[in-house]
Amino acid sequence: MRARPVIALAAAAFAVGAIVGAGHGSSAAQALAGQFVAAWAKGDYATMYGDVDARSQRATSPRQLADDYRHALRTATAIRLQVTGKPRDAPGGLVAVPVRVHTRLFGTLQLAFALKIAGGIVWSRSLEFPGLRSGEVLTRKTTLPRRATVLARDGSVLGEGAAAEAGQRNSPLGAAAGAVLGEVGTVPATRAPQLEAEGVPANAIVGVSGVEEALDERLRGTPGGELLADGSQSGGSTRVLAIAAPQAAPAVHTTISPAVQRAAVTALGGQLGGVVAMQPSTGQILAVAGLGIDDLQPPGSTFKMVTLSGVLQAGIANPHTTFAYATHATLDGVKLSNAGGEECGGSLTLAFAVSCNSVFAPLGVKLGAQRLVAMAERYGFNHEPGVPGAMAGTLPAASRIQGELDVGSTAIGQGEVQASALQMAIVAATIADGGRRPQPTFALDARPHSVTSATSASVARTVRRLMIGVVREGTGTSAAIPGVTVAGKTGTAELGTASSCSGSSEQGGAGESAGSEESHGASCQGAAGDPSNTDAWFAAFAPALHPRIAVCVLLVKDGAGGATAAPVAREVLEVGLKASR
Repeated sequence: MRARPVIALAAAAFAVGAIVGAGHGSSAAQALAGQFVAAWAKGDYATMYGDVDARSQRATSPRQLADDYRHALRTATAIRLQVTGKPRDAPGGLVAVPVRVHTRLFGTLQLAFALKIAGGIVWSRSLEFPGLRSGEVLTRKTTLPRRATVLARDGSVLGEGAAAEAGQRNSPLGAAAGAVLGEVGTVPATRAPQLEAEGVPANAIVGVSGVEEALDERLRGTPGGELLADGSQSGGSTRVLAIAAPQAAPAVHTTISPAVQRAAVTALGGQLGGVVAMQPSTGQILAVAGLGIDDLQPPGSTFKMVTLSGVLQAGIANPHTTFAYATHATLDGVKLSNAGGEECGGSLTLAFAVSCNSVFAPLGVKLGAQRLVAMAERYGFNHEPGVPGAMAGTLPAASRIQGELDVGSTAIGQGEVQASALQMAIVAATIADGGRRPQPTFALDARPHSVTSATSASVARTVRRLMIGVVREGTGTSAAIPGVTVAGKTGTAELGTASSCSGSSEQGGAGESAGSEESHGASCQGAAGDPSNTDAWFAAFAPALHPRIAVCVLLVKDGAGGATAAPVAREVLEVGLKASR
């Protein structure tokens, strides 16, 4: 139902005060009134404040005046303002300026400001919004309709219920729906101004995590209620300026696959961590379990997908470039030891397969902070993922990554690099889709987005080939699926700091060899031996040549990526491949 303005007000009906302006000619008063209202239509509150009289300026500050006008516009759900006529004299010595207010909820309102001029605009709160009489303020009473049902990609119910109180709505998937469906709750303070502008009552129940938050605007429908000129504070009555009926939204079709969602939750089990599965070509999120989108951890060697892309694009090395076998790399005088002091090296292909830090940390130095950060940002770091409630992967600006040790640590996913499982799933999906970074979404009917190119198709193909080697003969063999070519990358991010290591003054790292655990943190022996000191990661896609699903697994404080995260990813990949046939 279209919102219906209750009254279209003549200028005389909205007089503010009754004292005739003194000492001003009619044309001068009209010009001042016109300037004031034109500034209001543009949101130019500084000009408006300059137009009010000295007494009004002593009574209110520029900031307070601006805040009052912004609050009134949010109350009205205003989206566009227009001056629709010339200022004209009105009864009582006032100047009337007709305006049109386009609103989200209440339709288009034809109103007028009626201004008193006496050495400037005589300001009061009744001038916060056109159509108010002396002593009135703008208020509203709105309610939300019943919250829409959430559907999975196959049309089955993912979540339903009226959402009358905080918590998770009902789901036929039960606990398996938890992380992806999310919760509803009271309006978060950070979203209060925006929701107020959309007509949402302050005491409403809205989506606060997961799909419920990401698709909240669609799920909550359109509020309805009354826009009011409230004169009660000055002993007057309250008038209804406009009304709108609430409109419930239709069921919202999401991208979530019930089968993949169950698999992700089951595979994660009771472990602290997160799983995200998505379609590489569309960015459609198939499943989220645990801390999949709302937690950041150092990504460890999974970040080498980014570093490798930069190295290949810059022509610093190719898959056949060979490197000396070594047990460590020395950067800024600090040793970054490979796991257990093991030697690794050889071709770039082999070094990537076994995740050799003594190769990749110096490669990061050759690439340099500027090119490394630029490549990471093309993969989505330091940018909002585009899914409300999802945390952005981050790394410092290039100017803040100082010295060889900092650059080398960043190149192996340590230092100050932080990522979510969603972020590293995006990196894997980008490689899977030929270097095109997908825009993640929970909405099945999301419009096609402009493609962001992270790297060239040829670089993406090379990275994919080296990721296949990780699963075939490197650190990710436990993710192998019979009859399916899987491309993946392990990561084991060291959580210990240098201060906990004897004789170490900086964060360093250790590499991994085929079949061994990896560690990328403080350059002390023994830190990698304690699984609680490391986050385990695995990012992958399959089938490698024609990808249908990309997965990232993060297990917090759970050892080596190849040993613990890769088997979890394999379970999700297997179900996802069956579901996508």
